[in-house]
Amino acid sequence: MHTKGSPSCCCSFEDYNLTTEWLLNHTSQRPKVAVICGSGLGLLADGAADKQTFRYQDIPNFPVSTVAGHEGCLVFGTIEDTSCVFMQGHFHLYEGYSLCQVTFPVRIFKLMGVETVLVTNASGAICPDYKVGDIMIIKDHINLPGFAGQHPLFGPNDERFGTRFPSMSDAYSKDLRRLAGQICSELGCSGFLREGVYCMVSGPNFETIAEARMLQVLGCDSVGMSTVPEVTVAKHCGLRVLGLSLITNMVSLDYSREEKVNHDEVLQISKMRAEVLQRVITELISRCSINTH
Repeated sequence: MHTKGSPSCCCSFEDYNLTTEWLLNHTSQRPKVAVICGSGLGLLADGAADKQTFRYQDIPNFPVSTVAGHEGCLVFGTIEDTSCVFMQGHFHLYEGYSLCQVTFPVRIFKLMGVETVLVTNASGAICPDYKVGDIMIIKDHINLPGFAGQHPLFGPNDERFGTRFPSMSDAYSKDLRRLAGQICSELGCSGFLREGVYCMVSGPNFETIAEARMLQVLGCDSVGMSTVPEVTVAKHCGLRVLGLSLITNMVSLDYSREEKVNHDEVLQISKMRAEVLQRVITELISRCSINTH
């Protein structure tokens, strides 16, 4: 497999095994929960104890983050008595990576013994009722690149990871969504908590007004450029998933509107809500181990 940022169309089981064995040999942690941190949300790892950090570029076969707001580190640690691994930054199609590379860490987590994946991202609101700073529990998604043939499960299927035709009707665990809602209520976050449908586009440009209006017709509540490939592969591997999307901007649906979104503003909003998300994630991890699959 090509490494360190050069696109590759396929990863072998040997590639996954090599990386898994390297990590198992370099850390005593055996994580049960993986947290994938979105743009500006690397601070989510700060709540962990006994941290051990590896830079992506030092891990065999690992891609490297190239986008501002993605630190590019794999952090192992514990929350309460649960061993966890945090991805401080993930990978995107628009960086030139194949979807095999974008989702590479998820299969590593599976081989390491992870059972639950918590995915966070920054997204733009399509739903006019949403506000900047809202936290959306993802109840479902629309995989637009997948409709066009850009799919992480495209090609030969490896039964060691999962079935050829995995069901996606329950991509996001109902139990974890319910638990997340309960925790947000206890933490006083109900006023800015939403539950909705996330749509993935490939990026890297933000959406045109016509595209945004189309997504609204399709039933999308927010839109972003990540998450769906990792969730798809996690479900293929039999992992349970929770997705949390931080609304960092309002997507323009009106040609008369003058405001334009930019990545710096997205990162500022992410930092504003990072502490709240960290509390939610920490409480989720401390409780989710007692919930059954």
